[in-house]
Order: sequence, then C-alpha cells, then structure tokens
Amino acid sequence: MENALYGPDGFFVTDPGPAGHFRTSAQLPAFATALAALLSRLDAELGHPAPLEVVDVGAGRGELLRALAAELRTPDRVRLMAVERAPRPADLPAAVEWRDEIPAGITGLLLGTEWLDNVPLELAVPDGGGWRYLLVDPASGAESVGDPVGDADRSWLARWWPAERATARVEIGRTRDDAWAAAVRRVGRGLALAVDYGHLRSDRPPAGTLTGYRHGRQVVPVPDGSCDLTAHVALDSVGAAGSAAARRPYLLVRQREALRALGTDGRRPPLGLASTDPAGYLRSLAAASTAAELTDPDGLGGHRWLLQPVGLEPIPLLAGLD
Repeated sequence: MENALYGPDGFFVTDPGPAGHFRTSAQLPAFATALAALLSRLDAELGHPAPLEVVDVGAGRGELLRALAAELRTPDRVRLMAVERAPRPADLPAAVEWRDEIPAGITGLLLGTEWLDNVPLELAVPDGGGWRYLLVDPASGAESVGDPVGDADRSWLARWWPAERATARVEIGRTRDDAWAAAVRRVGRGLALAVDYGHLRSDRPPAGTLTGYRHGRQVVPVPDGSCDLTAHVALDSVGAAGSAAARRPYLLVRQREALRALGTDGRRPPLGLASTDPAGYLRSLAAASTAAELTDPDGLGGHRWLLQPVGLEPIPLLAGLD
C-alpha cells in the first residue's frame, strides 16, 4: 500500500493528482471559506501571532491552500505550507511553501483533509480466536492469509475493534494513530484538524472498508499504483492518540454541523434576488450549491471533523462547534 500510493510511480505522486480522480471537500470554495472563519477564531485565540502558520498535510496539488489564500484577511502575516510527497506544481503561487515533511513548532493550524484514510495500514482476518495478516499480491490483487499478527497490532485490535464486529476482516488503524500523534506533536500551539470518513468502536464495519478509486469510479483495490487505496478511519482511536500527544481532550463533530457553525449555508438565495441583482443571485446560487454538497449527510457531509487543540483550552476556540 505504501509503495502503491507513495512509491516512485505511486498514485499520489504522479499526474494528474487526486483531483483528477475524485472530488473532495478541499476542492470546493465553500470549504476554504469555512476554514478561513475557523482560522480567524484561532488567530484571535493565539493572540494574532506573526506568522500565523497553516500546514496542509496531504495537500494534493495545493488546491485548498490556493483557495484559502484568497480568503485571508491578513495574507502578509499568514504562512501557508503544503506537505506532500509529489513534486511541487509548476503553477503553485509562490506564497505557498512546498515540503515533504511536517515542520516542527507550528503556531497555527495543521490540516489533514482526507489524509488519514490514505495512511497505509495492515489488514487481518479472524483465525480461530486470533488474527492473521491478510496478504495481497501487488500485481493481481489476489489475497492470501499470512502470519499471526504481531503484539502491537493484536493489542490495538483488542482495544479498538470488538470481536463481535470482526466477522470477515479488519483494518488495523495503529499506523493512523501513530501518524496523527506525530503530526499533533509538530504543533507547538494551535489546532490540529483532521477531516475524514470514519467510524467508532460501536459501529466498526464487519467487512472493513478498504476500496479503490480511479477516474471517479470505485474499483477493486489492487495495490499496483493505478488507483487510490483508501479505508475509513477509526476516529476514536486516532482521537485518543492525538489527545495523549497534546494532553488535551479532542472534539469530534460531523462536517455538516461544523460547517454550519462556521457560517456555511446550503439554502438557495431568494428568487427575488434574480431580478434585482442577477449576478449576485448566480454567485449566491453557486455558493449554496457547493455548501449543500459539503453538508449532504450521504456525501461529504458524512465526514467527521476531529479537532485537537494544542496548548489551548478547547471551549473558547471551539465555541459553537460542540
């Protein structure tokens, strides 16, 4: 999975990038508008630092940071950084820095929008009261059963994936926990925000969620570099790991609730505006359309936001989101 997604010819490091294959929240202008509102709250809570840093982990081709730059009220004080393994896009504005690792000591906002679902993980299948790794041939996708799972993975399963909800296969989220905790530790003071599809201990999917996507279509998840490989995130496990790293409680909310608290409104503008201000009506209609897409509970609105304050008390910062 690591090689198929991030190797020399991996899915995420070759053109056209994620946006050429599927639609994400980060590609919609209304999402950047909501994040700008959240960043404004965070900026005030931090005392308006210079610079105020925004780090986008798994940044694709920088789509979100490009849109966010247009929303900023104080662009000269904000430092925008994309973290991605692909080469820097030729048309990326100079104001956006491009890195292959998360910087240390961030003061501001760390974002992971549909990042954790692409952090490679192991699969396992039940075996007489225990677990064995599920192996996948990288060329054909043929599956076979491997060795018993190691101690660390077995401990993770015992804590986070109830046996009654593991009838077919499981996705061992320990690597996602480690990745998120490591990212949170790179924040000196501010907020880490992960936005992703996910599940909780009480509703783990019995057959797992691993799948593939290519050109907007769901495909068999063959790890040959030709498609996205994604699995929903065990958000309570990830949240606990981040909370332990930050020594602060985390907050988990549905995307539609978070966006509405930040002023995103999917309602259509009044029809009367079409006659008094046709251009304004069309702009409002387009904004309402993307807002509705972001808050659709059967689509992107089904995402959850995992908010992890670092060095801050959560209540002032997250007022209206809880």
